[in-house]
Amino acid sequence: MQGDALTLSLMDNEHVKICVSLCAPTLAELETACIAAARLGDVIELRLDCLREPELARLTQIARLTGKPAPPVILTLRAPEQGGFRQLTREQRMQFWQALFGEFAAAYLDLELDLVQSLSESPLAAPDWSRVICSHHDFKGVPNDLIAIYETMAATPATILKIAVQANDIVDCLPVFDLLSRARLEGRKLIAIAMGSAGIATRILGPAWGSHLTYAAFDDESATASGQITAVELRETYRLERINSQTAVTGIIGWPVGHSLSPSIQNAAFADLNIDSIYLPFEVRALKPFLERMVHPRTREIDWNLRGLSVTAPHKRDVLPFLDWIDPAAAEIGAVNTIVIDGDLLLGYNTDAGAVLKPVAEKLGDLKDARCAVIGAGGAANAILWSLRNEGAKATVFARDQEKGSALAEKFAAGCEPLAQASFKGFDLVINATPLGTRGALEGQSPAGAEQLRGAGMAYDLVYNPSETMFLGEARTAGCETMGGLAMLVLQAAQQFTLWTGAAAPLAVMQHAAEEISDF
Repeated sequence: MQGDALTLSLMDNEHVKICVSLCAPTLAELETACIAAARLGDVIELRLDCLREPELARLTQIARLTGKPAPPVILTLRAPEQGGFRQLTREQRMQFWQALFGEFAAAYLDLELDLVQSLSESPLAAPDWSRVICSHHDFKGVPNDLIAIYETMAATPATILKIAVQANDIVDCLPVFDLLSRARLEGRKLIAIAMGSAGIATRILGPAWGSHLTYAAFDDESATASGQITAVELRETYRLERINSQTAVTGIIGWPVGHSLSPSIQNAAFADLNIDSIYLPFEVRALKPFLERMVHPRTREIDWNLRGLSVTAPHKRDVLPFLDWIDPAAAEIGAVNTIVIDGDLLLGYNTDAGAVLKPVAEKLGDLKDARCAVIGAGGAANAILWSLRNEGAKATVFARDQEKGSALAEKFAAGCEPLAQASFKGFDLVINATPLGTRGALEGQSPAGAEQLRGAGMAYDLVYNPSETMFLGEARTAGCETMGGLAMLVLQAAQQFTLWTGAAAPLAVMQHAAEEISDF
């Protein structure tokens, strides 16, 4: 009866959503992790290829682990070319599984396609095929013969199929969603995932498309595959169990967007007002194919309830030619950070402009005639200069690219000076509108040093993650008052929320979510 109950639990896609994948060098550590993971996941995957050599030989102890956690258990001994953590030959893997088919009656077995094909043709011991997951991984990209691979796997006796491919851009998710739609129509049990940060959408939306499982990490340090997020994030931030085919989809597009706090902020607002909507990170390298194939209602190749997008670097200006209508203020600014999908139209807005100076005004008051330095010449700088001009401030652009800086300054009747060896002495406000300092590759960089900032009044960094940037540190050393970008982020996000939903944004909830997830 126990085996039947586990079969129902794993085979019923309405109840199974999250598989927590565990990797540990010893069986003792794996057992401890199992107990903790049982509280987070509907299924637990034990990555046996993480075990040290002596541990892998302790077959009785491994078998005992399969009956310990309350959720069903998947045993995986991954080949190195399929993402395994140990150099195991095909023969070693085959011998391991054949010796244990009778030992793991209560477990599901993840076997690579080559082993499944050999076992199905072998006269020797074979597994219980109702408990076999036939898997295939491609860590380079989406193979041209993906459909053929799927059909080959479907021809095996394995009951569940798993296909994982590497997403190098958001559009690489399209074949995964197409495959899930096909499998659902055919009544085939399929787990399909796009790995990498560009594939996160498949991990979150996959179950709503019919994916049999979605894999999650136990915590931030224990992911077993690229792009894998934690079970807690899936349940609490993205409310995975509530997503269905009608759920409204919103998200942030840029490259990169892994540092963004916006998913936590917007999803907290949706949850607070009980709105059936989800906000996702979309890592977009190539803007045109994404907008044409996944966004615009007249051309997109995916059937989803997409309602709107936040736009961040480097796409705020490049997105304009693809929009059907642009708010006059955004058109004058020359940058869009918000897209609303209304029927068959893409509408563009800029909520940065209305939010960027509000936190400053609360401290400095009226900015009329204030001397303001804007570092940068991108989309964010456009919105700031538009706002400063409307406030009557005296703005000066400081840019590494003098040609771009001069063009921007002329557009908004501002001054322009080179950034190299610039001095900000005497400026009331210095704003960093560049991505320098953002968590990731740019973290630890600053567009200006303490000596340059000495004598300025306030330094305002639009970078919000991390909260303590090098720019702010340099400004503090110079004796400046400082302000980070978190308050501005929340204010512009609230305006986006209202544009997408028509509802007043729960500002306090969004602010709390931002502070909770940031490193304050």
